[in-house]
Amino acid sequence: MRCPFCQHDDNRVVDSREGPDSDSIRRRRECVGCNRRFTTYERIDQVMPMVVKKDDQRESWDRTKVLAGLHKACEKRPVPADAIERAVADVERRVTEAGSREISSSSIGEAVMDVLKTLDDVAYVRFASVYKSFRDIEEFMDALETISNERRGRGNRP
Repeated sequence: MRCPFCQHDDNRVVDSREGPDSDSIRRRRECVGCNRRFTTYERIDQVMPMVVKKDDQRESWDRTKVLAGLHKACEKRPVPADAIERAVADVERRVTEAGSREISSSSIGEAVMDVLKTLDDVAYVRFASVYKSFRDIEEFMDALETISNERRGRGNRP
């Protein structure tokens, strides 16, 4: 493991803990060369399914795309970074539990929306507005009304 600061290839592990998603190990390391500390994550290398896009193109599963989408949806919202990491892990778990060699991008989008719905209503609406490509304001208002009704059903005020 190379130091991200000085590129020295010798370091020592200072601390190891379970990662925020419970599927990884978080390690604090200290570079022997410059004495700076950095964090690494160790996770099981799983064989993930291929993602089938709407145009039938196939591409490899990319965790960073899900993470980027969640970060964008949660931008300037009171959503902690570890909650976003857990959300990505939840989506990834759903994808692997499907047990298929291929999964549609729409299934991944639905999983992301399910997670966002419980995480933050505004982030959910942001993601849904891009993901669902609303044709007009009425479709968008219908989605907002559905969220509002569900929220009232959970006992929250609108």
